[in-house]
Amino acid sequence: MPNPALASAAVVKDSKRNWLIVPEPLNQVQSGRYDLRAGTMEQVGAGDAMSGKSDPFEASAAALGYLYQLRMALLVCVEHLETGFDWTVAIEAADDIEAVRDASTDWWQLKHRAPGTRMTDASSDLWKTLRIWATAVSGQQIDLERTNLFLLTTGIAPEGTVGSYLAPSRPGGPRNEAEALKLLNAARDNSAAKSPTVLANFAAWDALDQDQRLNLLKRIQVLDEADNIMKAGDQLQGRAALVVGHAHAQAFLQRLEGWFFQRCIAHLAGKGSGPVTGVEFDDVFDQRRNQFRPDNLPIDADVVDLTGEVTEHTEKTFVRQLTLAGIGNRRIRMAVRDYVRAYEQRSRWSNENLLRPGELGNYERRLVEEWERRFNVMVDDLGEDAAETEMRAQAKKIYAWVEQDARTKIREGCDEAFVTTGSYQMLADEQRVGWHPDFEARLMALLEPAAGR
Repeated sequence: MPNPALASAAVVKDSKRNWLIVPEPLNQVQSGRYDLRAGTMEQVGAGDAMSGKSDPFEASAAALGYLYQLRMALLVCVEHLETGFDWTVAIEAADDIEAVRDASTDWWQLKHRAPGTRMTDASSDLWKTLRIWATAVSGQQIDLERTNLFLLTTGIAPEGTVGSYLAPSRPGGPRNEAEALKLLNAARDNSAAKSPTVLANFAAWDALDQDQRLNLLKRIQVLDEADNIMKAGDQLQGRAALVVGHAHAQAFLQRLEGWFFQRCIAHLAGKGSGPVTGVEFDDVFDQRRNQFRPDNLPIDADVVDLTGEVTEHTEKTFVRQLTLAGIGNRRIRMAVRDYVRAYEQRSRWSNENLLRPGELGNYERRLVEEWERRFNVMVDDLGEDAAETEMRAQAKKIYAWVEQDARTKIREGCDEAFVTTGSYQMLADEQRVGWHPDFEARLMALLEPAAGR
């Protein structure tokens, strides 16, 4: 069942260009009540399950939980990729995360809670999870023989509680499903809660006989004190560093998360996208990784989608240069588009320190020198007495070379045409290149009066 909050979410970037999904309830996070980057929350209302009380900040906590769900799903994909391609991962399918591989299935319930939150035997996190899984058992929607059930929480399962007995064996004591069953039955029998949610939780539990309950508990693993959303991000960045190196890990991860979050939104919004498959994820992962090879630079999908508005650039020098050469409006629109894309992409490369020292300057030098060879030939061929019509005709030819043939790459693997054509527009804007043989004098006549006003 798609989560409506996520289905209506928007993908945005924070001040550090991290991709974030912002569901509607996250407005309270942005108001300062919660600090996403610090990963802290004032309170989340998780621990007193049986009271049935609602918390005024529960919506924001839920929003953070959705983000955590996506990040953890991405981490599951990365971990599965290490084993091969024959797997799928889905959000909000049978569970928060459903991972299918070979003959086994993993169901994940995720609980992102404030530091120090204790998951007691009466915890709503515990009982809501049991309700989901018990209902699946009653409805024969789950094959316990081939399904692993994980309750992962950033909270603590204190020793001697159900959570501790269902955790993987640890120094505090071994797993003990029988003891966990005894505690759960006692918690249910001793509760005086009357809220509909709590009663529904108990009803799902009551629908199972003792053997079914015990068999269910044998498939459950409680993973407490799990990494919060920020530490999960650190885990992903560590994996990214193994692939592209520490210097580029953050930039690589931002792009991978950007794709993954949008992919999940499309899936939850019912736009025909099924679960993420191993083959699909490997393909995207490989593409992103190749963009960070020493001979390449990343081209961002949202940059490729930029079109630019001609009306916002009519006073730009590069547009005036195109007008001087007699370039038509359709080609001017393309020039504006390429200028906007190249400007944005180059800015990102610079901001993310993806460029080598002096690389951009050296690239522009090569572009200018390529232009100079052709421009000087054109000027010599025209001579000093050329008519305006002939000068424009030659200007169109040299500009057509930029549009169709000039493909000097900043790096060998970075072959997007707009990088070259847009960079030429940026150089034309600085008057370092031009198309009309008399462009410097003509521009001076056009721009100086405006500058003097």
